[in-house]
Amino acid sequence: MPNTPTSDRNSIGHYLSGYADGEGSFLVSFSPRLKLLTSLEVRPSFSVSQNHDRAEVLYLFKEFLQCGTVRKNSSDRTFKYEVRSIKDLVGKVITHFKTYPLLSSKRKDFEVFKSVCRMVDRQDHLKKNMLKEIVELSYQMNGFGARRYTKEFILSSIR
Repeated sequence: MPNTPTSDRNSIGHYLSGYADGEGSFLVSFSPRLKLLTSLEVRPSFSVSQNHDRAEVLYLFKEFLQCGTVRKNSSDRTFKYEVRSIKDLVGKVITHFKTYPLLSSKRKDFEVFKSVCRMVDRQDHLKKNMLKEIVELSYQMNGFGARRYTKEFILSSIR
């Protein structure tokens, strides 16, 4: 994509943001890990899922953002583009959505996600009081999404 004219690149950027507005997800998940100092792993991610017959858009995300992976999601037989690297989330994904803003209410989730990613990038998740703040913020996102653990369980897991 390096040789793409600016106007085409701009159009693709807006297209991908619109696509993510409908099919994308900003998520911060937590897993208890007794070996960690705080006993809690924090995993922010951005993903977009699609049926196999339309997976080319997932490869377009990967090429345009120059990060992430595309894999088969065996749980529902779709394909998923996903970015989990905090460096890429902060430097590429968040930068993309600041340049090409979301237009739906998903933008509120993005704003929270952006704050959490910046906190993780600063390693605030390694400090007990800041980790609690990250948990509180994260549970404001994706109000209708299913979570493996309740917020109360996650907060009580922090050492």
